Amino acid sequence: MQFSRIVYVELYKVFRKPRTYIAFMAIAVIVGLIQLGFYADGDNYIQFGMQSLSDSFDIGGNILNGYLMAYIILQTMLMQVPLLIALVSGDMISGEANLGTLRLLVTKPVSRTMLILAKFTASNIYTIILLIWMAIWSLGISVLVFGANDLLILKSEQVTQILASDVLWRYVAAFAYACLAMITVSALAFFLSLFAENSIGPIMATMSIIIVFTILNTLDLPIFSGIKPFLFTSHMLGWKGFFDVKLNADNEQIIGSIENIRSVLISAFILLLHTLGFLFASIIVFKKKDILS
Repeated sequence: MQFSRIVYVELYKVFRKPRTYIAFMAIAVIVGLIQLGFYADGDNYIQFGMQSLSDSFDIGGNILNGYLMAYIILQTMLMQVPLLIALVSGDMISGEANLGTLRLLVTKPVSRTMLILAKFTASNIYTIILLIWMAIWSLGISVLVFGANDLLILKSEQVTQILASDVLWRYVAAFAYACLAMITVSALAFFLSLFAENSIGPIMATMSIIIVFTILNTLDLPIFSGIKPFLFTSHMLGWKGFFDVKLNADNEQIIGSIENIRSVLISAFILLLHTLGFLFASIIVFKKKDILS
């Protein structure tokens, strides 16, 4: 009961700050602009993208629909959302130090471990709420505006068509995976907030780490090949695996299938390991931390 009360207090602190709502407004504005752009001129974009296929296949139906819009938005947004996550998670401890209330907190009859777990839980609840908000805008609003139909995904070597009846559960799984990926980012920002007395440092450090790791992922050099599988950024886009379907002998889609579920699960496991690692490191550092502010 005491733990839940502390979490409630931490959530109250989070949602009392104006900066918390910057992320929600940013997602609504950016997603809204993407939807507006495709609503106004999306047909030309789709025709250009499908030009090479239309010469060989007779493609009809509502290609630009809410399911395709949600996929485009996810691809566009999920690498920018970490900054919005770090705005809050990177302030959980450093913000208290900046206000001079951290020393007061640790004098309360609550263990440091429980305090860190409560703050960590509150930051993750914020992260999940933010992803739900993004799902409402990217998937819910897109389906209302553009309708629902089969999902046609253009890839470098193939085109995947997923029947409309087999799409929705894949988005539920994709957003659940995205929550895990963003919680990993939140855990990193939370850990870094232990070493600063203002939130700018942890936020910038989090984004710098993500940028460096992402660059390492894109560099096709043998020297980095051994560490790429262990970088959490290598697995942040693992949600795409839910949209890879198996085909039967007649080259027809197998409803409810995932082509490489093992790879998706391994990526999710690595993200979970990173999250737990950042959490345990945060507990150890905070228990030994000499709090002067």
